Order: sequence, then C-alpha cells, then structure tokens
Amino acid sequence: MSDSTQTISPSRDAQAEAPATRVSLSRVGVVGVEKIIRVCASQNGGSSGDESLYHADLECFVDLNPEQAGVHMSRFEEVVNEAIDTVVLGEALRAEGLAAHIAEQVRERQGGLRAEVKIAARYPIERLTPVTALRTQELVTLIGIAAASRTASRRIVGVEATGINACPCAQGLVRTEAAERLAEAGFEDVDVGRILELVPLATHNQRGRGTLFLGTAARLDAEDLVEIVERSMSSPIYELMKRPDELFVVEHAHLTPRFVEDSVRLMVKSALESYAELQDDDFVLARQVNFETIHNHDVLAERYGKVGELRGELRSGEHSLAHTELRDWLREVS
Repeated sequence: MSDSTQTISPSRDAQAEAPATRVSLSRVGVVGVEKIIRVCASQNGGSSGDESLYHADLECFVDLNPEQAGVHMSRFEEVVNEAIDTVVLGEALRAEGLAAHIAEQVRERQGGLRAEVKIAARYPIERLTPVTALRTQELVTLIGIAAASRTASRRIVGVEATGINACPCAQGLVRTEAAERLAEAGFEDVDVGRILELVPLATHNQRGRGTLFLGTAARLDAEDLVEIVERSMSSPIYELMKRPDELFVVEHAHLTPRFVEDSVRLMVKSALESYAELQDDDFVLARQVNFETIHNHDVLAERYGKVGELRGELRSGEHSLAHTELRDWLREVS
C-alpha cells in the first residue's frame, strides 16, 4: 500500500465530514423502500384487532447542509422500521399520519431543516356490482405525503383509482354518421333524434387512472376521495362482473362520455363542494391519465393549486395565473 492511500477507520464518520464542494442539497434520501404496514382509510382510525396488512412503497428525504458530506442512510431504515413496528403492533394510522410521524423523526435524527416522506399503499375496497350485487374487491392506492420542519408539518392525503372514460369526440363522429344513415334509410328527423337519444352510441373506451391529493389539517376519509375520483370518469369498473353488470358499465360509460380534461375538472369541483371546511391555504391536486386504445400514446391532464386559487377561478371563470405546485406548497413549512 502506498503512502498516498487513505485508510478509513471503522470509527470514522465520513458522512459528517465537510464535502469538497460546499453547497447544500435540496433532498437526499432513499426511494423504493418496500414494507408491509397496516393503515386505515377512514376517519375513525384502526383498532388493535384489525390485523389486515398491506404492501407499501416509501420514499424518505431530508435536506443536507453545505458543511456535511452525506446523510446517515441507516437512520432512514431505523426510523421507518420503528414507525412500522408501532403501527403494526399498536393502532393503525392513516397513511398521511404515518408519513408525518416518519418525516418528523427523519428530520430530527438526520439534523436537517426539513424532511419529506411519501407512502403509497395498495388498499382493498369491498363493493357490490351494480346489477347482480355480487361482492367484489377493488384495489386502490392510498397515498400519504408529509413535510416536517423543526416547528411545523404539512400533510397530504391522496388516492389513486381506476375507471373507464368514453371519448366524446369519436362518439360525436359516430352520431353524425348514424344520423345520415338513418335519414338515407327513410327515417324522419324527429325519429332520428329519438333513436339517437335512446341507443348508446359507439366510441372508443379508455381505462383511466385518477389521482386526487388534498393537503389539509382536516381529517378526511380516503374512501370518500376514491368515490370522487371514480365519479369523475364515465363509469367505475369492477374486477368481477356478470353479463348484466357488463351491460350496465358499458351503457353507463357511453351515456356519460368524458374527456380526460372533464375528469380533472369534475374532481376539483367535487372536492371543493364536498369539503367546504377546506381553508384557502389548503392544497388540491387532481390528475387523470387515460390509457389510449386507438393511439400508441396516453393522455394526461391535471390541475393543482391552493384552495383559494381554485375557488377564485370557479367564481370568476377567468384564467388564473396562480397554480401553486405540490413541492412549493410542501416547502412553505417553516
């Protein structure tokens, strides 16, 4: 070994040393952490007798000061494991509550100014099919996001759910063509209009994924958010269906055609109407992704902003320049 080779003592704390380039980092942490946790989706919370466990993906970040080379990665795992032990063995928390608990502990143990945590857990919702009333289980994603500073924290409760959208544009083309064919076959205009009102018209369908985030201190029921997301699409979908259920879903979707933009606007409107207690400084993010069937690309629309920004635009109908982003809202924690 040459004299220039640097040996690292087992007791040396390399992360605590000064870096060669002294600039702070916005976020340092771990992603892709997979754990089994127990969370609840309702306002009432869980009970110690509830043994349902769910798979979750976690992300944990902390800021890093310019005088410190690196964070202590093992501390992320320690905090996450301790928090999960508390939840699994004790009372279940909502996802955003668990995220806030972990964020506060991560910030403290890493000595950062602020920390962020995101938890995404797959959660089953039991429901009945629309016609035959078969019991079926649908999986949704519960999302909890939290940012913690030395004096305060902010939380996001979110959900992701799937449904189906029927394209209004293609349906309009089908309507025009059908009207012309009926007229050529000798039907009167009044009969053509009546037929087109009674018969669901063909269009291309898109399975879609809707996402709704609400940042607020108020206690929200995540399953209510799932309902808002599903109602924003042309129709909910069901894992198990008999033929009468399939007919209902297809007809319902084609009688309620919606663009990806329609779904986002309906999510925003429904969320603000359902939660009048939201403060103007609270946060909303609505996103819809439609998985195209006649194109090789998918389509996405979203709207985000503070509640006050959205309420003002809904009242005035004017195009607002204010669209506060999620990261900016979380950074307001001081």
